[in-house]
Amino acid sequence: MVTQGGQPLVVAVLGLGEAGSAIAGDLTAARVRVRGYDPAVTAAEPVLGTGSEAEASQGAHLVLSVNSAKAAVDAFKAGLPGLLAAGRPRPDVVWADLNTAAPGVKRQLAGLAEEAGVPFADVAMMAPVPGRGLRVPMLASGTGAARYAALLTPLGAGIEVLDGPAGLAASKKLLRSVFYKGMAASIVEALDAARAAADEPWLREHIAAELAAMDTATLDRITRGTRQHAVRRAAEMEAAASMLTELGVPPLMAAASRALHERLTDGETAS
Repeated sequence: MVTQGGQPLVVAVLGLGEAGSAIAGDLTAARVRVRGYDPAVTAAEPVLGTGSEAEASQGAHLVLSVNSAKAAVDAFKAGLPGLLAAGRPRPDVVWADLNTAAPGVKRQLAGLAEEAGVPFADVAMMAPVPGRGLRVPMLASGTGAARYAALLTPLGAGIEVLDGPAGLAASKKLLRSVFYKGMAASIVEALDAARAAADEPWLREHIAAELAAMDTATLDRITRGTRQHAVRRAAEMEAAASMLTELGVPPLMAAASRALHERLTDGETAS
């Protein structure tokens, strides 16, 4: 794989955990030169191990930060010297942050990158990386998004470039996470309670049938009914939380559901 300038593509991968190592493996399989750094993980050949973020970034056309949201800002600051040549940003480099961070963190990173003169891509991976690697569906926004996609799409990456600033991709992913992870947590809690009540097979079948039948009309019915019947449903979830407590299952999601319905009730009362 070569760049538009005819140079062999070099990618730095910062963070060689489950996601980073999978992506690095796909890149090396595509004959990309990969320089890796992770303070806790030793790079495995053919990834070239380096001693720091800056060393990994030296000579890289693309830097992928795949460490953690908490480490994202520090990783950029530590890697910045590797993006410079004679104190100036190299014209052929882009920094991409693939961490699941809040939009504000992505905007902070974009600001630091702008000050340094480095194109920045806010990248949101929209599915688990294991089993998909580089082919995990991705959203990208920010000044470096188009360039990020131009470098990785020819290698099989599925990237949707969003017309907007850094933080937009992260926002879309986390909005989805509120729904999807919240639903998943509620299902886990419900099945834990069903197991304790010796009713798990019935509930599993019921949940599967409900999910299979969902469409846009279901979404409209759920949102309309939740607001319309908030008082009754708050009481229902109070009873559900009491039942889970009796079963020995902490009612975290049930209690949260009760709180949300009570908030909707308060809103109606105030209006």
